Amino acid sequence: MEVLLALGLVVLLFIILGSGVWIGMSLLGVGLIAMQFVSPRPVGDSMMLTIWGSTSSWTLTALPLFLWMGEILFRTKLSEDMFKGLAPWFNRLPGRLLHVNVIGSTIFAAVSGSSAATCATIGKISLPELKRRGYPESMAVGTLAGAATLGLLIPPSIIMIVYGVAADVSIAKLFIGGVLPGLLLATLFMGYIIVWALFNKDKVPAADASMTLMQKIHAARHLIPVVALIGAVLGSIYSGVATATEAAAIGVLGSFALAAVEGSLSWKRVAEGLAAACRVYCMIGLILAGAAFLTLAMGFVGLPRHLAEFVGALHLSPLMLVLALTVFFLVLGCFLDGISMVVLTIGVLMPTVQAAGLDLIWFGIFVVLVVEIAQITPPVGLNLFVLQGLTRHEITYIARTVIPMFALMLAAILLIYFFPDVVLWLPRRM
Repeated sequence: MEVLLALGLVVLLFIILGSGVWIGMSLLGVGLIAMQFVSPRPVGDSMMLTIWGSTSSWTLTALPLFLWMGEILFRTKLSEDMFKGLAPWFNRLPGRLLHVNVIGSTIFAAVSGSSAATCATIGKISLPELKRRGYPESMAVGTLAGAATLGLLIPPSIIMIVYGVAADVSIAKLFIGGVLPGLLLATLFMGYIIVWALFNKDKVPAADASMTLMQKIHAARHLIPVVALIGAVLGSIYSGVATATEAAAIGVLGSFALAAVEGSLSWKRVAEGLAAACRVYCMIGLILAGAAFLTLAMGFVGLPRHLAEFVGALHLSPLMLVLALTVFFLVLGCFLDGISMVVLTIGVLMPTVQAAGLDLIWFGIFVVLVVEIAQITPPVGLNLFVLQGLTRHEITYIARTVIPMFALMLAAILLIYFFPDVVLWLPRRM
């Protein structure tokens, strides 16, 4: 009976989500129905306590601050300066300026914390420039879509904060655990560009006029503000001077300072950035509240216990469990955004993951990687929508261009499984 009720609630959830109801309200509604069936305690009481507990965490305060920091930077000339500083260094590398998509996204990911913000910011600068210089649009769009997902993996990362709160693990360790996997993924993307360029030499425009080393170093001065901000935010966390929340506040102050120095700070832009950050955080907060209440309801129904028993009965090895969860998250990613995927599933999956002996820091990075893939998976891949707005192409065209990036990200999951120290080496030394 409990199993049938749980399955019925899951089906009901997908029906409501498919009807276009807000995700947070859908989760709250299904949780409310579930509690009416299985719990004798007052439902309103349970809902209020759960919502308050899930949204009043001090750690969660870092989330709106990092969102605000990203919005401020999004409205400055920082991204343009980053392109100027990077471009001269890739003239002689196969693929040339296509690498700016990857390196630019890697750098901007370390100050934005958002995949969509990284995609929009780098795309507004690189796509017109690459098109003007004659680079194939399919490669420009595909590499940007893949590289922009690094906004979730390279710290500071919004999704890591959400996972850290949901799984009750150290956000600082999650942040530092994402550094090497992020660099690994960026290397895989650049390796693909090099291989593609070697086999398609006729499609790569001729190199620009060569520059001396001193000229390249002079152009690299444009990267100083970005590097300084990254150093201030991440350095304050890893040195123990600040918590993740305090580091987010440092990031906001630093982004204000950069905007003021370059003359792009105005009350209008401050207000626009604050309003945009508030809108995104309110959306995330409602999803967190709804997911927390639905997780409580599913606990009363017995879904976590049944799921753990089902997976346990399969006697899956850790590798098979990871592969099964990869497929599970990819299917879920076709219908939900990354934040929803994490908050809706982590509470249910934790007993199974712990029983399998998987390290929770490692599992957090694994989840972020799979959520990254969901960012470029139709029909709900957020990066696909961002690129559609930038390029005016159909979603199907953009989805085809990211297939190689999709495959490389799956390869990265296997690499961190067989070589877990890629994730855990730095956290163990904190």
